[in-house]
Amino acid sequence: MALEKTVTTPQGFEAREAYHRVENVTLASKNSMSFVVRSYKQQAGVPAFAESYHTSVYDIEGANPIAQAYVAAKELDQFSNAKDC
Repeated sequence: MALEKTVTTPQGFEAREAYHRVENVTLASKNSMSFVVRSYKQQAGVPAFAESYHTSVYDIEGANPIAQAYVAAKELDQFSNAKDC
């Protein structure tokens, strides 16, 4: 599971169809989680060219935490309109 979206790095480089993966999902409490979104040039790309840290509401009765983190990531401006891949 990942997101695909063209982005421009803070240095001004355009990464076409970049691969964005949710990693390090941590449950902070029964209703809060944190996660990192790392961006790669391609699926097997290493190292990541960008990463961002986020917190979100966690629904203990909902889908698994990783799935919930992807939903939360897609609600962020920087990943809106990203394709699931």
